[in-house]
Amino acid sequence: MPDSLMYQHDDFVVLETNQPEQFLTAFELLEKLKKVLQKLNLEDLPQDLRSINSVEAQAQYLLDTSCELDVGVGQYLQWYAVRLEK
Repeated sequence: MPDSLMYQHDDFVVLETNQPEQFLTAFELLEKLKKVLQKLNLEDLPQDLRSINSVEAQAQYLLDTSCELDVGVGQYLQWYAVRLEK
């Protein structure tokens, strides 16, 4: 039986166009996703996000189901769960 710790994701590495990699907590990534989503036009959002009414819910959906968001031609925003040792 798999250990439930395998499915916890408290920290993420975030990769963005022309930016160094960042390590963010789940809360920080959620806030970042909300800011990015607010800047995008509705027609630029992926189809599955268009039916979700609030930016908060859209950001949470992305965090739970995806690891990237198309933010424009030649640009990228990707995130991957990581386990940081303390």
